[in-house]
This record gives sequence, structure tokens and C-alpha cells, in this order.
Amino acid sequence: MKTLRLREGKEKSLLRRHPWIFDSAIAKGGGDPGETVRVESAAGDFLAWAAFSPASRIRARVWSFDQAQRIDAAFLRSLIRRSIAVRQLFDIRSDGLRLIHGEADGLPGLIVDRYGDTLVAQFLAAGVERFKEPIVEALLQETGLSRLYERSDASVRKLEGLAEVTGWLRGGADAAGAAPATELTIREHDWQLTLDIATGHKTGFYLDQRDSRQRFAAHTRHRRFQRVLNCYCYTGGFTVAALSGGAAHVTSIDSSGPALERAHANVELNGFDASRARFLDADVNASLRAFVESGERFDAIVLDPPKFAPTAAHAERAARAYKDINRLALKLLEPGGELFTYSCSGGISADLFHKIVASAGIDAGVEGCISERLQGAPDHPMTIHFPEGEYLKGLVVVRKPI
Repeated sequence: MKTLRLREGKEKSLLRRHPWIFDSAIAKGGGDPGETVRVESAAGDFLAWAAFSPASRIRARVWSFDQAQRIDAAFLRSLIRRSIAVRQLFDIRSDGLRLIHGEADGLPGLIVDRYGDTLVAQFLAAGVERFKEPIVEALLQETGLSRLYERSDASVRKLEGLAEVTGWLRGGADAAGAAPATELTIREHDWQLTLDIATGHKTGFYLDQRDSRQRFAAHTRHRRFQRVLNCYCYTGGFTVAALSGGAAHVTSIDSSGPALERAHANVELNGFDASRARFLDADVNASLRAFVESGERFDAIVLDPPKFAPTAAHAERAARAYKDINRLALKLLEPGGELFTYSCSGGISADLFHKIVASAGIDAGVEGCISERLQGAPDHPMTIHFPEGEYLKGLVVVRKPI
């Protein structure tokens, strides 16, 4: 068994059960990509078993802090079984849900989503890549499913020294050799939503916003919002939510034509009058500015932009971008209207995001109050030992009546 020996004083994070070991913390030792190594303090005391990654700044990711633990297929299967059991504790009103959420489930670098009878997995770190076959077998056995598609095409694979990989791992062809369709339809609350697991964002869909979409529908119904603006609408989840809540008209903006086509299809799939929805293939920032100049107003606005700051190093520039779109959105809100605004950037903390939105309100000359704080759905858990897992944060801002 190969060993990593840490520098003096660098064991503190591991003693707090943080699962990452950075290259700068290592005094000596190493291993092959994904190999399990013994991690020791500078004094030689056992700290953890971890998966080694020679190409990444996160040089090792912890499997277990138990010295007696054997890191093998049985261990991984037990973690997968436990992760699936945890999801059964939550009231998830959808057949689309996250089964494995990386470090939060003790499986660093592994993301697994379930869409009906199909699993979609991302192997994003060297450790889970090395154990790919036993992980795949365990997933199929523990879920009872037979179809698993791989979407290991996220940019973080490059940081691990891994090539991008996509395609069917299991269930990829029938007896005649025909591959199954990658376009699927899931049930979410009272709606149906379509996605493509081969080409959609992440594993095909933003499951983490499931509860926020339901919350937005409830707000729309309770507050009787008439004119709604959905920015960065992607395939129209918030658009469907607003229409189901009774909004008279929803304007949805995205810069992806294919995503807008699917958003339009999702509106029709759920039986809503197409005249109640307008779709704009346009830049959100430019559209918001044009709406301000033309004097348009909305009762409710959703800002759910892509990741502006993947790490803290990008935070300063991202903060300016977040501030600008929130400033414009607040200007467009009717007095008494609501802004549902989000950041999915890991480099933007919840505290910093609050400050950004507050500064946007000052620049917009708008007084607002925060009525709710929002986060990802419970099948995307955060753990007390891994604060970096809190990537999605949201605020509901009410513009005070004049």
C-alpha cells in the first residue's frame, strides 16, 4: 500500500473530516491515478484512505477515515446502497432525482441521476474512474435498472488528467442492435418535462431546482402574478411552473435555440395555451437593458444564470456580472413584485451573494426585502464537513410597494 505523508500541521482539515487533500499539503509519497493510498500525518499517524490524483491540485480525495476499512467493490456498493436509502427519507415528487452527490455521499467525483428507468452517471475524479466497472454494477444491482448512460464530459475531468467520455455503459442496444433514445420525459410535481441525456446540461436536466420551481409556482398562484420574466430559461422548467401557477403571460429568454425549442415543447406538453408564452433567443443582459429602456415591467422575475464563478479565484469578476443582471431585474419589477435570483457558482458564498444583491438594489434605487433563502433540493445534500458542497443558493427579493 502506497503512502502520502503530509507536511507538519496540514492534518487539521482531515481531522475535521474534510475530504480533500491539496498538493501543497503533501510532503512526500504518491501513487497511480485513482490508486488508494494511506494518508499519514507528519508524525506518521494514520489519517485516511484516499484516491490519489497525480494531475490535480486536489491531489487526493478521501474514501474513509477508518483505518480498518478495506476500500474495495463491497465498500463502494455499501455507500451506493446507503445513498439510495437516504433519498427515500425525502418527499421527492418526481421520477427524476439525484442518487449520488459526490463528496456528500462519500463518493468523491461521482454524480448519478435517475430519470425514470434510466441512470446517468458522471465519473469526475481519478478514484471513481478507476473503480468504474464495480460502481456501474453496484448501481444497476441496487436500483434494479438495466440502462446506464455516461456523461463524463464535464471540464473538471481535464483537471484530473482524464479524457471526456460519453455513451451507453449498459442497455445501449437491443437485440436488433438499435440504440435506445436519449430523449426522455420525467414527471415533476404535476408536470411533465422532457430532456436529452446525451446533449442536455449536466446529466440532461437541472434537478437541483425542483423544489424552487414548485415554490415559484406556489408564489405565482398565491400572489396572482400576471406577467412573468424567466431569464436563462433553458428548457423552461420555471416557465411551466409559472404557467401552472396561473400566470397570464411568461416571457422566457435563453441564448440556446435548441433549449428554447424544448421549452416551447414542454409548455405544449403540459397543455398550456402557447399564446401565454413568449420565447426569446437572445442575450439576457442585453434583453434586460432593452426592457428597462422600453419601460416594461413584470410582476415576477427569475434569474437562474449559468456558473459565473467556478472557483473563488473568479469571484470578483463574477460578482460584477451578478450585480449587473440583478440591478436590471430589480428595475423591471413592479412594486410588490418578486425576484427569484440564484447563483450556482461554488466561488460565490451565500454571504457574498446576499451582498451582491443588496448592492444591486442600491444601484437600482429599489428598496427590497428578502422573504426567503433557497437552496438545492434535498437529494443534492450538503454535509457539515464539506461546505464547498453548497454551490446553489437563492434569494426571494420582494420590491417594497411605493
